[in-house]
Amino acid sequence: MNLSGSSAIVTGGASGLGHAVAGTLAAQGAEVVVVDLPGSGDRDPEAAVRSLPGEVQFLAGDVTDPQTAAEAVKLAAAAGPLRVLVNCAGVVTPGKLLGKSGPLDCERFMKVVAVNTGGTVNMMGHAAEQMRTNEASGEDRGVIINTSSVAAYEGQIGQIAYSASKGAVASLTVPAARELAAHAIRVVSVAPGIFETPMISSLPEAAQESLRSKTLHPPRLGRPEDFAKLVTQIIDNPMLNGETIRLDGAIRLEPV
Repeated sequence: MNLSGSSAIVTGGASGLGHAVAGTLAAQGAEVVVVDLPGSGDRDPEAAVRSLPGEVQFLAGDVTDPQTAAEAVKLAAAAGPLRVLVNCAGVVTPGKLLGKSGPLDCERFMKVVAVNTGGTVNMMGHAAEQMRTNEASGEDRGVIINTSSVAAYEGQIGQIAYSASKGAVASLTVPAARELAAHAIRVVSVAPGIFETPMISSLPEAAQESLRSKTLHPPRLGRPEDFAKLVTQIIDNPMLNGETIRLDGAIRLEPV
């Protein structure tokens, strides 16, 4: 698929994995719309997006909001045929099923599921509605790439909500791919291991080193550019469809 003259949407594109993806797609000629939460405190997502190469627009919004999804699609389609959606937006809210203060708070659990799973589905539906009107580029009208996690398979203690939400993303991949095949739209999910993101970088060096040691080979944390490279490979390979791909250096997480 040739991205030159086409558009793409990347959620969570102001930092981490999404930021690398947005820059990579823009460098390949796509007009990119980054959807992320508005700035607060020292967080300036607009500045982060302005640092990217190529044509990138920033849309402040919540991926769980249908209006945000509709506006992102409108912006992208105005720039060129919407060919790619990459869902990277997500939250991590730890909590044990039985914590020190009692059972896991259901509201906190549902918030994680709403963002990580509901936000993904919200963006998928709006993007697919637009993609199905495209002329085919190669064999595809569009490609949707979602972010699951190795926690979907080996969730650690305290990851009840996160694992459930990412497991749902992995599980919806096949039925979504089957449905959208009629429109020549592919759906693939990526399940990253432990990557160098702002959340990980904020940990003490000793904690980071402990995490690095869990990855068998290469013996390091994943880099956002590793994730972005896989995104481009998925876009380029029309036989990748209905699959959740682990990108983890053979890591298998222990219970804690």
